[in-house]
Amino acid sequence: MQMVTLNNGVKMPILGYGVYQIEAKECQRCVEEALEVGYRHIDTAASYGNEREVGAAIRASGLKREEVFVTSKLWVNDVSEEGQKGL
Repeated sequence: MQMVTLNNGVKMPILGYGVYQIEAKECQRCVEEALEVGYRHIDTAASYGNEREVGAAIRASGLKREEVFVTSKLWVNDVSEEGQKGL
């Protein structure tokens, strides 16, 4: 898997598996299969309503957490100039 080095030195897989519009009841299975075939970057968001299933799939995969890169997005009302609120 090709990687890109971010400004902070962290390496991120270039290819990611997105879970947008995957229903929660199917999401865990889909992410488990993605991890099984080699994906190591999962993209999700609070608004997708399936973050819990993404986490369950990562746990079920048997991979170490540091082997999987997860990107997510917050609701705009969950952040402020002072930082995160309500999290």
